[in-house]
Amino acid sequence: MATELSSFAELKKAPTVDQAPGAPREKEIDAQGRAYATGRRKNAVARVWVKPGTGKITINGRDQTIYFARPTQRMMIQQPFDVSQRNGQFDVVATVSGGGLSGQAGAVRHGISQALTKFEPGLRGGIKAAGFLTRDSRVVERKKYGRAGARRRFQFSKR
Repeated sequence: MATELSSFAELKKAPTVDQAPGAPREKEIDAQGRAYATGRRKNAVARVWVKPGTGKITINGRDQTIYFARPTQRMMIQQPFDVSQRNGQFDVVATVSGGGLSGQAGAVRHGISQALTKFEPGLRGGIKAAGFLTRDSRVVERKKYGRAGARRRFQFSKR
């Protein structure tokens, strides 16, 4: 249980549980040898499991070439592997829900990046420098009253 502290002086002397800033991160894998992470983009949420394998990517039970028909979306998913130079070394199983295909591809990329850094903490620097660990917070702006959309006004009629 937590110890009872009565003053700020005791708080400064109390041992910290947090990891030191320069300390290496630990590998986070489950009993099956997989790393799990959640990726998000727009309204899409991806649950991603990464494990050593032949490079097969399965999304919602289907192959990536079938689920993401556009080459740009498939390229987006491959980016974390390209940056970390781990092409064809990991199998990915992802379940995605919400949003459209573009947002789902971004969510899967975010999830793969997070899971790769959990599986191999040494890859974190390169993947973070590429910007794949940061959740893209841009979402659709809400519609306002008296407007046709978020910002567009209704057509003006002089007469």
